[in-house]
Amino acid sequence: LCVDTTALYEKYKLDTNVRDFVGHAIALYRNDEYINEPAVGTVNRMKLYFNSIAKYLKSPYLYPLYGLGELPQGFARLSAIYGGTYMLSKPFEGITKGEDGKVTGVTSEGETAKCKIVVADPSYFPDKCKKVGQVVRAICLLREPLPNTNNSQSSQIIIPQNQVGRKSDIYVLCVSFAHNIAPQDWYVALVSTTVETANPEAELEPGMRLLGPVIEKFVSVSDIMAPNDDGKDDNVFISSSFDATTHFETTCEDIIGIYEKITGEPFNFASLDAKLEEFKNLGE
Repeated sequence: LCVDTTALYEKYKLDTNVRDFVGHAIALYRNDEYINEPAVGTVNRMKLYFNSIAKYLKSPYLYPLYGLGELPQGFARLSAIYGGTYMLSKPFEGITKGEDGKVTGVTSEGETAKCKIVVADPSYFPDKCKKVGQVVRAICLLREPLPNTNNSQSSQIIIPQNQVGRKSDIYVLCVSFAHNIAPQDWYVALVSTTVETANPEAELEPGMRLLGPVIEKFVSVSDIMAPNDDGKDDNVFISSSFDATTHFETTCEDIIGIYEKITGEPFNFASLDAKLEEFKNLGE
């Protein structure tokens, strides 16, 4: 598949609507730059989507019971098994560096914990980050599932940019009491997109129209921050802010990228099987 994605689409005579669906809802591309790239990337993304459906039957997506907060909790538990220490509710007062400019510790309430590497989000180091955009989000409380979803207790909808005359896709996520994140028969929907105009909330309207009756709505606009450098000079590695996507692919890519910057080598997913087996043995 050395041809570009446009040539692949043309070979199978796919119209614009199908191309938008494949590229944005299945392959999860956030813009149309991919159509001029080798088609093998798009095909691999499609295979991942359909293999995920085949594995989990109803959906290619997984969502943790009790909400996304279970992900850091799971990490904390696993980290503790391997000797990790957590200090909660501690204010961040800065870092210390050695003569070589590398970080040597993190200071909180007059005490400094020694370290060789710091990993942080942009809020801890605003002077080391730059604003690259904004995202607008509406969190909505509902009493019934999204219309036209066969009464599904969870939904993931991606509105391709071309379908609504935008430069950015609009994302709609709905989860519910079935995931233990809301009281019985309540649903929580999130509509988000990248800000393109001076009226961010209005940009959500195509997604809001898919929700049905909304009991309560909370709208926010947040800056998207990104690190100024790769962090290798001082060993302070900073993640990017969450973008508008609701499938967390960009977040996973950011995490994997930080791992590679720290270790100097790409993450080996094949090693996960051995680690999972080791973790199971520790629990027995």
